[in-house]
Amino acid sequence: MDKKKILLLGTRSLAEEICDFLEDCPELSVTGFVENMNRRLEGETLLGYPIYWVDDIRAMIPESLGICTLATTLRTSYVEQVAAMGLRFATIAHPTARVSKRAVLGTGCLVSPCSLVSANSVLGDHVFLNRGVLIGHHTRIDSYATLQPGVNIAGCCDIGTQVFIGMGATVLDRIRIGDGAIIGAGSLVNKDVPPRSMVLGVPARVVKTDVDPR
Repeated sequence: MDKKKILLLGTRSLAEEICDFLEDCPELSVTGFVENMNRRLEGETLLGYPIYWVDDIRAMIPESLGICTLATTLRTSYVEQVAAMGLRFATIAHPTARVSKRAVLGTGCLVSPCSLVSANSVLGDHVFLNRGVLIGHHTRIDSYATLQPGVNIAGCCDIGTQVFIGMGATVLDRIRIGDGAIIGAGSLVNKDVPPRSMVLGVPARVVKTDVDPR
């Protein structure tokens, strides 16, 4: 079986964790890491793999797929940069994750170990589910959302674009979270969250409005 060659976008600590779990995927072969901010890292190695400067991967693009390793929802700029160069993106679920055959994952989605995506749920492009995230049935999560470890989203929820949900937060059934909202770690969301709002607590309450995506 020909393995898919994967370029990891980013070189920070999360990139190392994602690389480690991609090594568990028999259909994938990590090629290296790609840096676009600190050119001094070019030519170094990370976990035994080379670090490439972003402008130097052009020859590798036709036979490679990318995956972004940034938790920030502002990863849009990096994804758009390499997409303009012609790099296509992988959609990856770790072998220990369970993704329903009736769920839909967009381009560039990353489903980490021990996560669950239930039936009839839809994830947009470049959604990042960190370790142990649970997604209920008929839930929609729009592009570039980040769900940190242990997040639990109930059924029939609607999560907007570039939403950031902190570790261990819980979202109850049929909740709408607006674009660019930030949900604090450990929060219990029991009512709709307006766009670009930050909510914290049990139950979660708005503590800030007009926030920038995290």
